[in-house]
Amino acid sequence: MHWIDYAIFGIYLTAMLGIGFYFMRKNRSADDYFVGGRKMSSFHIGLSVVATDVGGGFSIGLGGLGFIMGLSGTWLLFTGLIGAWLSAVLLIPKVSKMAAKYNFLSFPQFLKQLYNPRVALIAGIISAIGYLGFTSSQILAGAKLASATFPNISLQTALILMGIIAVVYTSIGGIKAVIYTDTYQWMLLMGGLVFIGLPVAYFGVGGMEALKAALPDNFFDLTTIKWQQIVNWFITIVPIWFIGMTLYQRIYAAGDKKTAQRAWFVAGLFEYPLMAFTGVMLGLFARVTFENGIIGAGVEGAFDPEMRLPLLLRNILPIGLTGLILSAYFSAIMSTADSCLMAASGNLITDIFNRHNSGKIMLLSQGTKLVLGITALMIAWKVPNVLELMLHSYSFMVSGLFIPVLAGIFLKKRSFRGALWAMIWGRDNHLIPHPQRIKPPAWARRQFLRHSAGSIHLPYISFF
Repeated sequence: MHWIDYAIFGIYLTAMLGIGFYFMRKNRSADDYFVGGRKMSSFHIGLSVVATDVGGGFSIGLGGLGFIMGLSGTWLLFTGLIGAWLSAVLLIPKVSKMAAKYNFLSFPQFLKQLYNPRVALIAGIISAIGYLGFTSSQILAGAKLASATFPNISLQTALILMGIIAVVYTSIGGIKAVIYTDTYQWMLLMGGLVFIGLPVAYFGVGGMEALKAALPDNFFDLTTIKWQQIVNWFITIVPIWFIGMTLYQRIYAAGDKKTAQRAWFVAGLFEYPLMAFTGVMLGLFARVTFENGIIGAGVEGAFDPEMRLPLLLRNILPIGLTGLILSAYFSAIMSTADSCLMAASGNLITDIFNRHNSGKIMLLSQGTKLVLGITALMIAWKVPNVLELMLHSYSFMVSGLFIPVLAGIFLKKRSFRGALWAMIWGRDNHLIPHPQRIKPPAWARRQFLRHSAGSIHLPYISFF
C-alpha cells in the first residue's frame, strides 16, 4: 500500500479511539456504561444493531459465500431481516415493559425475572461463551484482512495485532461509545463498499462481459441453493435475535418500545437487501479474478475463499481508496468485536459474579475484557474459518437459550425446571457431532414437557 493509504487508515483508528476516550469521561454509573443511560435514539441504535450483527465476520464471510456459490449466498442475511422484524413485533414489547420496571442491564436478568437466579446464572455462562466465540471470529476476520492487505504480515502476527487492538479499543468507553462508533463505522462501511468498492471492482474485473465469461450461469441465480441450507441458516440465525445479549443491551439503551422497534426495522432493511447483495457481489468479483488469474495462486491465502475479497481490494483499488476501504472493513470488524466483548464482559460482571454495583465498574470491565480477549485470540488461532466460527457460536447460544425465551414470552405458566432442562439438554446435544446426535430419553422429554409447556407442548428442537 502507498503511504497515503496508511495515513488514511491511521486517521480512522485515531478518530475511533478519540470517540471512545470522549465517552469514557462521561460514564458515571453502571447504567451509563452498560446501557448508555437508556436515552439513545433509534437511528444510532438501529445502525449499531446492524453493524454488530453483520460486522466484519459476515462482511468477510459473505465475500466467501459469493466466491463459492454466487448470488444464492444472499439468503444468509435474509434470515437476519426476518429475525429482526419478528423480534421487533414479538420480543421488544415485553422486554421493554419489564426493563422499564426493573432496570435490566443484561439479557440473563430478563430470564431471572421470568424464572429464577439459577436460570439466569446458566444463561449468563452460555451467553458469555457464545460471545467469546463471536469475538474470536472478528479477530480472525481482522487478521485475514490485515494479512491480505499487508503482504509482510503473516496471519499469525495479524491475529496477535487484532487481539491487542480489539481489547484496547473495546475497554475504553462502554456501550455509549460502542453505539456511537458503530454508527460512524457502519456509515463508513456501506459508503465505502457501495460507492467505491462495488463500482471500482466491477470495472476492474472487466464488467458484465467478464463476469458472464468467467462464471457459470448458476452464480447469477437466487434459486441454486438447497432448501435445507436456507432452513439451516434460518433456525441458526433467526433465534439469535431473541437471545443476543448485545441486542438486549440496545433494547434497554432505547428506553422505550417504539424507539427500539424503529431501530430493529431499520436494521433489518440494512441487512437485506443492502448488505447481503453488496457482500456477495464483491465475492463474485473476487471469483472472476481467481478464474482469470488476475491474482496469482502464489499469493498467500489465495485459495482461501474468505481471503479472496481482501486480496481483490488490495490489488484492484487505486492509491487512497485502498486505505479508505481498508478502514471500512476494519470498522465493520471492530463494530462487532467491541459489542461482543462488551456483552461477554457484561455477562461475567452482571450475571455470573454479580459485581455490577461495584464502585470499580470500569476497572472490573477492563480486566474481564483483557482475559476474554486473550482467550478469544487463542480460539481464533485454532479455527481457520470465520463464518464457521460465527455460525457455531450462534448455534451454541440458540440451542440452549431459545426455548426458555419463547416460553417466557408466550406462556403464562412458566417453570424454572423446564427452562433448566431446555438449557442443559440443548447444550449437551449441541456438543454431540451431527451423525451421532440423539433425542433425549423418554423420561427427560416428559420432564421437560411437564415443567415447561403449560398450556401448549413445545417440541424438542435440535439445531445443526
